[in-house]
Amino acid sequence: MGNPKVVLGVSGGIAAYKACELLRRLTESGHDVRVVPTASALNFVGEATWAALSGHPAGTEVWETVHEVPHVRIGQAADLVVVAPATADMLAKAAHGLADDLLTNTLLTARCPVVFAPAMHTEMWEHPATRENVATLRRRGSVVIEPAVGRLTGKDTGKGRLPDPEEIFEVCRAVLARGTAADLAGRHVVISAGGTREPLDPVRFLGNRSSGKQGYALARTAVARGARVTLVAANTALPDPAGADVVRVGTAVQLREAVLKAAADADVVVMAAAVADFRPAEYATGKIKKQEGREPAPVALVRNPDVLAEVSADRARAGQVVVGFAAETDDVLANGRAKLRRKGCDLLVVNEVGENKTFGSEENEAVILASDGAELPIPYGPKEALADAVWDQVAARLA
Repeated sequence: MGNPKVVLGVSGGIAAYKACELLRRLTESGHDVRVVPTASALNFVGEATWAALSGHPAGTEVWETVHEVPHVRIGQAADLVVVAPATADMLAKAAHGLADDLLTNTLLTARCPVVFAPAMHTEMWEHPATRENVATLRRRGSVVIEPAVGRLTGKDTGKGRLPDPEEIFEVCRAVLARGTAADLAGRHVVISAGGTREPLDPVRFLGNRSSGKQGYALARTAVARGARVTLVAANTALPDPAGADVVRVGTAVQLREAVLKAAADADVVVMAAAVADFRPAEYATGKIKKQEGREPAPVALVRNPDVLAEVSADRARAGQVVVGFAAETDDVLANGRAKLRRKGCDLLVVNEVGENKTFGSEENEAVILASDGAELPIPYGPKEALADAVWDQVAARLA
């Protein structure tokens, strides 16, 4: 079958230099990459660089090597087209079907999945014209990754930064693996990840072992399937998934506030975070000292809000799908079925946890329980595989 053929389109923004790293990751992982820059992109990175890194010529015009009809052949032969960075101008041309150079011609002839990774100043990203162009592209099935928040050109900061090339690569890999239309296009999904920490004093807290990797896998795969993703991350040390709006929280109360706010216009809410059931009744403003010859005072606990049950019972919009996670150490399925009834969610992903199980691992296995009584076992494998299985179930319910 040969290596997957990827077209890397590069438009004229300062972030064009970052596409070199994306190209390296694609080629080193066995993809056959043809770079198609715009003329303005060559002001930032020269044609010789693209040709040397990809092993293919990197032309910009439809009249070059015209006997090969490149404006048709490149798009027809591609398994994936990714444009990174995608400027506001490029998004506008793609949305309106303009074809004035090799890259825009390639976009019109491609019948494979297309991924856009925008990069521009915040004001340009937020302009109604850009937002409408993005909505048009997503409606047609393209994956338009949300830009990251951070340092832009000069001293400016805000939303519009090109996501990390490694994260864009993960989106491309996931899109290639599926090879199907973006079935979550136009949907807003909210995902919680990580584990809450409930402070006891300025240096101590009650917490858990959740790394957030399963929640981040859910975010990455949702982006690859076309969703707009809000990720509520509790105490994670993972790089932001490309295309996700990340809201950082610490405690269960903070997580509840962030989830409820984001869920107001969400089609799906997935509670993958390990939310502490209890928190200390009192917070010591100074470090609790050890006293010689005396046992420490007992720590009184109070209940934290049950965010999953609250979201399930009071859905912000009709048809909203709610997914919970249950980490169990014994009687896994029995406890999971009871929790599904108690929480009132549509789906509950049940897995066994413990020493050297699930927490911090790159793999997972689980059973997806549904409110209609269906049960779907997911065998041991990458957390992305479990994430895709969850989205398959969610997409069926949204449809």
